[in-house]
Amino acid sequence: MISNSSYAVQPWSLRESTLDIDRLPQSESLFALSNGHIGWRGNLDEGEPHGLPGTYLNGVHELRPLPYAEGGYGYPEAGQTVINVTNGKVMRLLVDDEPFDVRYGKLRSHERVLDLRTGLLRRVCEWSSPAGCTVRVTSTRLVSFSQRAVAAVSYEVEPLDSDVRVVVQSELVANEQLPQKSGEDPRVATALEDVLQPEEDFASDMRLRLVHRTERSGLRVGAAADHLVHGPESTRTSSESGENVARLTVTAELRPGEPLRVEKLVAYGWSGVRSLPAVRDQVDAALAGARSKGWQGLVDEQQAYLDSFWARADVEVDGDAEIQQAVRFALFHVLQAGARAEKRAIPSKGLTGSGYDGHSFWDSEQFVLPVLTYTSPDSVAEALRWRQETLPAARDRARQLGLRGAAFPWRTIDGSECSAYWPAGTAAFHVNADIADAVTRYVAATGDVEFERETGVEILVETARLWHSLGHHDHHGIFHFDGVTGPDEYSAVADDNLYTNLMAQQNLREAADVVERYTERAAALGVDDEEAAAWRDAAEAVALPFNETLGVHEQSAGFTGHQMWDFAATGPDQYPLMLHFPYFDLYRKQVIKQADLALALYKRGDAFDAEQKARDFDYYEQMTVRDSSLSACCQAVMAAEVGHLRLAYDYVGEAALMDLADLESNTRDGLHIASLAGAWIALVAGFGGMRLRHGMLDFSPLLPEQLSRLAFTVQVRGRRLRVEIRSRTAVYTLLEGEPLELCHCGGRFTLSAGEPQTHQVRRPPPRPEPSPPQGRHPARRRGGPVPVEPGR
Repeated sequence: MISNSSYAVQPWSLRESTLDIDRLPQSESLFALSNGHIGWRGNLDEGEPHGLPGTYLNGVHELRPLPYAEGGYGYPEAGQTVINVTNGKVMRLLVDDEPFDVRYGKLRSHERVLDLRTGLLRRVCEWSSPAGCTVRVTSTRLVSFSQRAVAAVSYEVEPLDSDVRVVVQSELVANEQLPQKSGEDPRVATALEDVLQPEEDFASDMRLRLVHRTERSGLRVGAAADHLVHGPESTRTSSESGENVARLTVTAELRPGEPLRVEKLVAYGWSGVRSLPAVRDQVDAALAGARSKGWQGLVDEQQAYLDSFWARADVEVDGDAEIQQAVRFALFHVLQAGARAEKRAIPSKGLTGSGYDGHSFWDSEQFVLPVLTYTSPDSVAEALRWRQETLPAARDRARQLGLRGAAFPWRTIDGSECSAYWPAGTAAFHVNADIADAVTRYVAATGDVEFERETGVEILVETARLWHSLGHHDHHGIFHFDGVTGPDEYSAVADDNLYTNLMAQQNLREAADVVERYTERAAALGVDDEEAAAWRDAAEAVALPFNETLGVHEQSAGFTGHQMWDFAATGPDQYPLMLHFPYFDLYRKQVIKQADLALALYKRGDAFDAEQKARDFDYYEQMTVRDSSLSACCQAVMAAEVGHLRLAYDYVGEAALMDLADLESNTRDGLHIASLAGAWIALVAGFGGMRLRHGMLDFSPLLPEQLSRLAFTVQVRGRRLRVEIRSRTAVYTLLEGEPLELCHCGGRFTLSAGEPQTHQVRRPPPRPEPSPPQGRHPARRRGGPVPVEPGR
């Protein structure tokens, strides 16, 4: 059984009661704080020891050349890597001239708690210096949801057994030394050293400021700090600055029971166009706003923000304490990744680490945005407006490839393609349909017609143009997409990938529909009736590969005729396969890295009947090895839909504990935000059976016997809807808003506020459970009661 054994299982917090230095890199990711604009990894306050220092600003990156053994037309010329910007977390402590360092002296106790309801990271430790002086250090950290540019720290030191002289050094530090990349794992970021060129440093009284600029990308980054110090009369302060360090030094003589507390407010800003004075003014203004609220004011605002979020987003799980903790942990980090991104990408690691070089992929639209659509919809509109702003680069890329419309990048930070691997960076066109899908889902869930007119129409039109120019009609009139790469990265450059074709079909239909609703906007984009009709014709004729002999759909044309991978001869230490076998061998075998056709079954369920879904799921289950964190949640959803509830439950556990249990041994590089989103998807779309059909929510709920109750709240069209599922019944309650039309197992009903409705749960006939590849079955879950958190 997968288990999160390193952290206490509590429903509303993540608690670490001892410090394991060897696990610091992982815990730094788990305890990371972010608001989508600023990211602070969960590094220790004193800066060292550390696994990976990390302070990130969404969109701030440096350019680097992409090496090619053999160049080719259309290959991107520059890569983009997220950079570690100025660190404002650092609070160094000296006790009678001895630095507080957990590797020396004696660490008597150490606890860190991430409170998911307050958004605060609290650390309490007791440490005896080598000379025998014992102090208690208490720090609390936040990255503000209410003030986008602001983060803060409250740092307190108190002697426990004798009078001591303490020195606290609050710092802004740029160009920290980073660990070098080791091995060939493509998921690990390239380490860039000394990328911030100093432009200005300042220190006066309690205020500090540093401004730097990147050399190649030309981005200017500013960081400023202000402080409020509480201590005895002996307390003294001084400040100084240099090119890469600005420091406030606080000294005090303390007696037992007499604390020194430093409250530190930090503001960040960056720009690719603003001048140095403008960036300086930007961070100073943000700091003034934070100072007007003060530490406690920021804490109160954070609590209010999260109270509102949990009221519309909470998921309750009875019967499995770890899943209960994990899904709330997941929701918190998904919120952190996107809440205040505001016209920036949502990276695959959020702002918790530098894995994948800080790039955003298609999983943002297909995994993260669906969760935010029903829990924090404003952030979804902003993420999609970022895609709209990158349309010029996407149009240029399409022209470079000889296509019309827009070809959105497979991986990017600023909107331009930066993948040196052309089968993905060029051929993974499905990202266009994923973005279009996110647009139509957001509009259906919110009714935001202004967004649809101003943003949605343009995205849908340009993506439809791409599909129509990419595909072709054969002599039978069938419309094909040849030489494309679907979601499964162990298959590439294939004809008629089913997921790609079905999502493109939906994209073409939705574009044709939307230009009929917004004729003036469509005309401004040059769309006429003939073009829209051509989209509809192509959509109706899209190829859907099917093997008549096996009775299953093909992942791509001819896929089921490939040789099956020899799973019996593949050892457990040879996964992930991409690190031990050539892609050439993977591409020509039936072996799947991540759910591809299963994702098509989920996202385009309307294209399959129930028996087709069951046969397709069973067939592809035997070859899906889940070398990607994106797989388990999709398999959970479809396993639940076709009636394999035990298997679905196991996949829920894998998706939910991907990072808490470090299942892929790379949580150190940052969290898997899409897999965290997948925990919600697996529960709500899997066991809750929630689908968006014909513009309304349709539920087909069903619980595994290990869970006694599942309840969740979603926001849809300005209403708050609560769904509570037990073994035999589902209760729907409209918590606020106008009456809402819903479906239960395909049957429509209207729900009014204050009038819950109960419907019977339908159990499908039992089916033999399919067998995953040898040695790749998800760990069996046992479940267990949810403990009561003391005092909460």
